[in-house]
Amino acid sequence: MTTPRIISDPKILFGKPVLAGTRISVELILEELGAGTSVDDLLREYPHLNREQILEAVRYAAQVIRTDVIYPLAPVLA
Repeated sequence: MTTPRIISDPKILFGKPVLAGTRISVELILEELGAGTSVDDLLREYPHLNREQILEAVRYAAQVIRTDVIYPLAPVLA
């Protein structure tokens, strides 16, 4: 059995998915990467993290989006 790398606990950041053993949310990792922060910059900013944890956050987000279902409420105008 493997230890989960992403956890969601109501006592930590209101249940947002975080990197296990930290209070660093998947959301924060994605926001930083989206803003242009490199993985190496994140590792310098958060020295207790490793590259695999950051990549796991990205994989987790991709999985969540993959399984998300969107029901449009109104026609999309082109």
